[in-house]
Amino acid sequence: MFRKMRENPSDQRMIDEKVIDARVHELLSLFTPDASLNVHRLRLLANAIEPLALNIKQMGYALARQLADALPRPGPTQARRVDLPNSLSTQAAIESDWAAHWCNELKIPVVYHRKIWELCFVLQSIYDRGHIRPGARGLGFGCGTEALPSYLAAHDVSILATDQAPQSAEQAGWVHSGQHTTALDQCFMPHLVDRAHFDRNVAMRFVDMNDIPDDLEDFDFCWSICALEHLGSIDHGLRFIENSLKTLRPGGLAVHTTEFNIRDDGPTIDNWPSVAFQRKHMERITAKLRAQGHKVAPFDYSLGDGPLDRFVDLPPFVQDLPDTINKWLGDPVHIKLAMDGLVVTCIGIAIEKAAD
Repeated sequence: MFRKMRENPSDQRMIDEKVIDARVHELLSLFTPDASLNVHRLRLLANAIEPLALNIKQMGYALARQLADALPRPGPTQARRVDLPNSLSTQAAIESDWAAHWCNELKIPVVYHRKIWELCFVLQSIYDRGHIRPGARGLGFGCGTEALPSYLAAHDVSILATDQAPQSAEQAGWVHSGQHTTALDQCFMPHLVDRAHFDRNVAMRFVDMNDIPDDLEDFDFCWSICALEHLGSIDHGLRFIENSLKTLRPGGLAVHTTEFNIRDDGPTIDNWPSVAFQRKHMERITAKLRAQGHKVAPFDYSLGDGPLDRFVDLPPFVQDLPDTINKWLGDPVHIKLAMDGLVVTCIGIAIEKAAD
């Protein structure tokens, strides 16, 4: 057949013209004969978008749950030094023995969710530098209601948990979403720490991450989990990473996770309530910090090669769906998701402050 087409190019032109005619006809179907929009046709297309997204979502969630059920049942685990690279959330990382250990410690199941990876990445990075020990001092930024202050307090680590001032948090919508700490009691996780250890080791303070007070200093480590992308812009986020080092003693550790656009080039989200960093932004802050003498762990930008690494969760998400649909779908499980037309996941970055 192809030899005949080469011998008779007119046949190929006829095929090309038919394909073009069919495509033009398809596009013209969006308009009526008087060149008005074909509202009925557009409505049919629009009405299919959410069911398509729910189909993709449900199949991805079902696969994630099946793979999680197939993981070895957790038994006793032990912390070990891993020396993690700065990296992206991946299926393989969630399936690792070090992630299983921290899930065991936090008393949560191993599930394929990037938020689980963030908790494990931060704890492993702190452990690798020897800071989960009695007497160490840690500073948490944008802690919300996360479990790390309670877990670390149980190990007699002194923690200052910080969060956005209540008025600012309410304006940003964090209070209504249940992700903001308005009282120290909301940081208390009785399944991780007893009240005496918590009260002795955890304090709270409201802090603007864009304006870190000068009196926050000499901590052994600081951390933030998916907070710095909410500071108003990519530049604000990068500036926060740099400024967080000022809160540390020489040789101390800063470890942060944030939203990451997997495209190296092209557009991203900036100057918005939630932004998405790219590889060039990580390389920019890394070069700047290394020039100042700080140690930045090497980066691994691998996207992962497991089936869940290739599943991109689509909107609408849990906060935008009715309870009946959320109950049907179950808890969200994803490593990557679509944000304003971009595919994002989480990246972790760990920096050791210069010793001098």
